[in-house]
Amino acid sequence: MVTIPARRLSVAVSLTGVAALVVGAGLVLLLQVIPPTDEISATRRTISEYGRSDHKWVFDLAVVLVALGSAAGLAVLGQQRRLPAPAAVLGALWTVGLLVIVAFPKPDWATVSHADFGGTLHRIASVVAFVALPLAVLVAARTAFPAAPGRRWLVRVLAILSLGWFAVILGAVVVAAAEGGRWWTLIPLGLVERGMALTELVALGILLAPAGNRP
Repeated sequence: MVTIPARRLSVAVSLTGVAALVVGAGLVLLLQVIPPTDEISATRRTISEYGRSDHKWVFDLAVVLVALGSAAGLAVLGQQRRLPAPAAVLGALWTVGLLVIVAFPKPDWATVSHADFGGTLHRIASVVAFVALPLAVLVAARTAFPAAPGRRWLVRVLAILSLGWFAVILGAVVVAAAEGGRWWTLIPLGLVERGMALTELVALGILLAPAGNRP
C-alpha cells in the first residue's frame, strides 16, 4: 500500500480547494458572456440573478464548487493549527451560507411577497456569507502566516476592501431609510456585489494557498 506523506496530502487538498474557487469564479464569469445570461446587467443585477435563468445549474455548480473548495482549504488550515476557532466558525458560516443560497434561489421580488420564506433565507444567507468571509480572513491572517508578513498584510488589505464594498451597500440602505426610496437603485448594486465577491475570493485563495515549510 502506498502511503502519501501528510505534508504532500495537505498541499494537494489546499491546491484542489483553490482550484475549485477559480473554476467556480470562472463559471460565474462565463455566465456573463453566454446567452441568454449575457443580457443580465452586471452593474445593476446581483449575481444570484443567474440562478433564475436557464443556466441555473451552472450557477449552482459554481457556488457549490466555491463552498466545497472553501471547506477543503479551511479544513487543511485547521488541521495545521493555522486557523483560530473564531475564524473556523466564520468560515463555516461562509460555506453554509453559500449552500443555503443554492438551496433557496433568489425569487422574483416583483411577483412574490417580501416576506417569502425562501427569499428571506436567501437574503440572510447572502449577507452572512459576504460578511463572515472577510472577518474570517482578518481573524486568521496572523495565525495562518506567522512567518510570512507579506501574505498576512495582503489578505488583511483584501479583507478590509471586501468589508468596504459591503459598507457601500449599508450606506445606500441608510440613505434610503432616511430619504425614502429603494436603496438598490442608489448604487450600481451588481457591480458592487461582483467587486465584493471577487475581492473576497482572491483573499480566500491567498489564505488557502499552501504556505512554505514552517519551523
